[in-house]
Amino acid sequence: MFELQRVAVGYDEKPLLQNISFAVQNGQITTLVGTNGCGKTTLLKAIARQLPLLEGKILLQGRSIQEYDRKEFARAAAFMPQVRNIPEITVRGLVSHGRFPYLGLSRQMTTKDRAAVEEAMQVTGVARWANRDLRELSGGERQRVYLAMALAQGGQTILLDEPTTYLDVAAQFELLELLRTLADQGKTVLLVLHDLAQALQYSDRVAVLSQGKLAAFDTPANLFEQKLLDGIFGVTLCRAPEGTYYLRR
Repeated sequence: MFELQRVAVGYDEKPLLQNISFAVQNGQITTLVGTNGCGKTTLLKAIARQLPLLEGKILLQGRSIQEYDRKEFARAAAFMPQVRNIPEITVRGLVSHGRFPYLGLSRQMTTKDRAAVEEAMQVTGVARWANRDLRELSGGERQRVYLAMALAQGGQTILLDEPTTYLDVAAQFELLELLRTLADQGKTVLLVLHDLAQALQYSDRVAVLSQGKLAAFDTPANLFEQKLLDGIFGVTLCRAPEGTYYLRR
């Protein structure tokens, strides 16, 4: 579990977000939403130790994230950034990178490491592409492979920055359904999403960032009833009879 305590993040000592406090629970999907430039990715990077905090503290399982060494943190939480190069590597080779935090100086994988790689590929449905070049896959297929690499790390938490960006609609829902399944199986998922309707549909909790602060942290149902999101995003949030969310101008 991640817990943020009065966190401030930004660049060049200039806060973009201040006084951010909330807790990410195990076995749930927590999503950061907000208008463009509000600091969603900046906050996620700080949680992933990619950026230093300006103020406050972030705890992981009750310990400050700064107390973890690099490998220990990687074994606890995997981070999937939005923008990545597409290396010349097989699917199995990339997923195997998830085991690097466990390898010794020899960098030789053990039977346990190889089993973790195979299991991660099976869970994400990429085992059938194990020997294919990553560059040959579609965007949605590659996202599944990167998620398999994150699972191979074996940590409790997966951090994802707008994982549905550049994917077609079908691939977006496939990925979100997979994340929902992983959370239901006990994984902790924290992600940034641009699509507000998708965020409400798949999340257990939503952190709404606006004007440099945490405007709300609540369940999708409560946020819908409060109509807070309508004002922040300038849209009308609607819910269909079957429970799906959609937006109207």
